[in-house]
Order: sequence, then C-alpha cells, then structure tokens
Amino acid sequence: LVQRQLASSYNKVKDGYLSTAPAESFPPNGYGLYNMVGNVWEWTSSLWSSDPGEQRRVQRGGSYMCHKAYCFRYRVSARTPNTDDSSTGNIGARCARSLSQSIPAAVQE
Repeated sequence: LVQRQLASSYNKVKDGYLSTAPAESFPPNGYGLYNMVGNVWEWTSSLWSSDPGEQRRVQRGGSYMCHKAYCFRYRVSARTPNTDDSSTGNIGARCARSLSQSIPAAVQE
C-alpha cells in the first residue's frame, strides 16, 4: 500500500500505467528487447557481497517507482541489493529466448 501511494504521488500515468506495463506495451530497443529499464527491478543470480553471511542478491535496472525525488537509479546499469525473501510489485525477472530464434534486422547489420 505504501509503495502504491508513493508511486501514485509522483506517477502521473503519462504512459497509461500506474504500475507495471505489459511486456510489449512499448516498442523494443534496437536489439529487439522490451522494457530494459523502468518497469521492474530485475533479480539477477549474483550475490551483492562476497561475504558468506551476506544473503542479498543484485537487482538491476530500476522500476516504475523510481523518481528523481528519491531514486536516481532509472538506468540499465543501476544495481541495488535485496534479500531473496523480498516480494513487491516493482521486482521481477527477465525471461530470455534462445539466440537460435530470429534476430531483428537492425541487430544483424
């Protein structure tokens, strides 16, 4: 509830979505990838720290909740830690397809 209140206080819904957007809501980038930043933070398999007692994992990319008032991580290279048991509407995972499938013409050039 608090996250939704934060999102709605800054999110003016200019893109038509108060929270996450369906995967193909906007055009893909030049590599044919959708939503590379800004929809949800994406879990990675990397540990945040090499300390064995540290159990946080890396999230990348930023989410629809990022706003300059409290979050400057709205970019693909952004990283932040979180625990494996975290669950919220602005954290997700990326599904990938095999490179054996067709590759967009823009990438092949």
